[in-house]
Amino acid sequence: MKKKSFKVCAILMAATLLCSSCIGSFSLFNKYEKWQCSMTGNKYVNGIVGFILQPIVGGICLFVDALVLNTIEFWTGDNPVADAGTRIVVGQDGRYYAVKTLKDGYEVKSPTGEVTRFIHDVTNDSWSMSQNGVTKEIFRFNADGTIQATLQDGQTLTVGNDEAGLQQVREAVLGDRYFALR
Repeated sequence: MKKKSFKVCAILMAATLLCSSCIGSFSLFNKYEKWQCSMTGNKYVNGIVGFILQPIVGGICLFVDALVLNTIEFWTGDNPVADAGTRIVVGQDGRYYAVKTLKDGYEVKSPTGEVTRFIHDVTNDSWSMSQNGVTKEIFRFNADGTIQATLQDGQTLTVGNDEAGLQQVREAVLGDRYFALR
């Protein structure tokens, strides 16, 4: 009897390793579950087909997620199956904006429907803003560790990559005007 309870305790202790806090997002399994719930228009048919598929397909998805994809996500910080997705964020003006992650940057859709893209150019390590067909470079990282900021009037300003550099850009943009934020 003691041997049997020891085996059960050992199995339960080993199973707790799978329930650690850094388990990952389980993107593949969640995609399968979302598909399973919406594969047909009838929730009863979805339930019956899901009852048949869950032990096989769900088990495979869960196994691949737990051992392969979540391990990749842990070491690289990126799950190869995860959607970039769109997030809704609240702007400083209190309105909701849809921010979509792209391979080369971000796309921001305002409540009025206006779309702005922020694009990262890997070749010269710069960020640009594209709006209404017009693309303007915002800033670029220089090889010496400084940042070249492009001001609204088209002039460029090279500053350090620190708080003092940020303050220099603020002063160049705002001049003597300062705003208090809450």
